[in-house]
Amino acid sequence: MKILIDGDGCPVTGIAVKTARTFGINAVIYCDTSHDMHAFEAEVVTVSKGADSADFALVNDARRGDIVITQDYGLAAMALAKNAIPITQNGMIINEWNIDSLLMSRHAAKAARRAGKRLKGPAKRTKEQNRDFEKALLSVIKSNLS
Repeated sequence: MKILIDGDGCPVTGIAVKTARTFGINAVIYCDTSHDMHAFEAEVVTVSKGADSADFALVNDARRGDIVITQDYGLAAMALAKNAIPITQNGMIINEWNIDSLLMSRHAAKAARRAGKRLKGPAKRTKEQNRDFEKALLSVIKSNLS
């Protein structure tokens, strides 16, 4: 098991890397050349800039049982197809029962933006969201180790 992190704009990279180290699990951060993730004590895979280039590198490396941390539902769907376990930055574990509705909401939001609607962005991140993420990550790690 590895923890694969979609590093582009991920607010929980530090928590994920620290948790991985606690359990002796490899953490790998994927990002493009516009991000510098080398401050974290983890392996960093840097790819050329391009639409979803870091996502494709991550999913190509994903294996059964790996944990994929991402807010990108498209990447989460590809990770599920590889039998990996996607978790969002807020601690939602994505699975075959909720991915369809998540992809549908993503599609609806994209259609609204194309139609000129302005959608509200996310609220400021809270400590509770960080705790929820850490709790979900610990739960997945412990269930995979047993």
